[in-house]
Amino acid sequence: MQGPREIRRRIRSVGATAQITRAMQMVAASKMRKAQEAALLGRPFVQVLYRIQRAATRAAELDHPLLEVRPVSRRAVILVGADKGLCGALNGNVLRLAAPYDRASTVFITAGRRAAQFVARTGRVLAAEFAYGDSPTFAEARAIAGFARDLFLRREVDEVRVVATRFVNTLTQEPIDLEFLPVGRITGLKTIAEEEAPLVDGEEILFEPDAESVLSFMLGHYLNIFVYQVLLNAKASEQSARMVSMKNATDAAEGLIDELTLDYNKLRQGNVTKELLEIAGGQSE
Repeated sequence: MQGPREIRRRIRSVGATAQITRAMQMVAASKMRKAQEAALLGRPFVQVLYRIQRAATRAAELDHPLLEVRPVSRRAVILVGADKGLCGALNGNVLRLAAPYDRASTVFITAGRRAAQFVARTGRVLAAEFAYGDSPTFAEARAIAGFARDLFLRREVDEVRVVATRFVNTLTQEPIDLEFLPVGRITGLKTIAEEEAPLVDGEEILFEPDAESVLSFMLGHYLNIFVYQVLLNAKASEQSARMVSMKNATDAAEGLIDELTLDYNKLRQGNVTKELLEIAGGQSE
C-alpha cells in the first residue's frame, strides 16, 4: 500500500501534467476557432462554384485533358495528415483509409509530417512532400494541385485521389476518400462543402461567351480551390481533435488528483486515529 509521501509525490506529478495539458488545451482552443472559421467561411463560395461547374458540365460537351477517363494502371493519392500528434484518433483514421491502396501501383503526394512519415514507414512511393501551416494558404494548395495535375497530364498516373479529413463540428471529423482527377462528375467539392442548392431540371442558365469557355477556364481554378478547402478542413479537424483530446486528458488528470487526494486524506486520518488510540492505550496502562 502506498504511504502518504508516495501519494503526495503522485499528486504533484499528476498536477504538473494537468497544468501542461490545460495550457495545451487553451492554445488548441484558440487555434481551433480560427481554423474552424476559415473552413466554414469558404463553404458558400465552394457551393456556388460547384453549382456553376455542374451547370456548365450539363450544358457543354467539353473535350479537355483533365476530364479524360482512362483505365487505371497507376494512381496518385494526395494524403493530408497532421503535423503533430496529440489529436486522438484523427491521424490513425486517415492513414487507415490510405493503407489499402496497392503499393506497387500507387504513388503518394503528402501534406503534413504525419502523412509523410506513414509513407516512409510503410515503404510506399513518395512522389512529393508538401508542408502547410496552422493557417493554410492558397499558394500552398496551388502547389499541391499543380503537382498532381502535372502527373495526370503527363500520363504518369491515370487517376488522382484525395485522402483527408472533413470537418463536421468540434466533436466530429470524418476521414474521406475523394476523386480528384479526372474531374469527371465533379462530386468532391459537394462532399467538402456539404449541401448546395440543387439544380432544377429545365432551369435556363446563360453562359457568356459559352459554356465550353467557362468550363475550360474554371477547371484549373476548381482543382486549386478543391485542395485549398481540403487543407482548411484538415486543419480545422486537427485543431478540434487536439482541443478535445487535451480537454479529456486534463479532466482525467484532475479526476486522478481527486482520487489520490481522497486516498491521502483517508490514510492520514487513519494514521491520526491510530496514534490517538496508542496514546490513549498508553495512558490507561
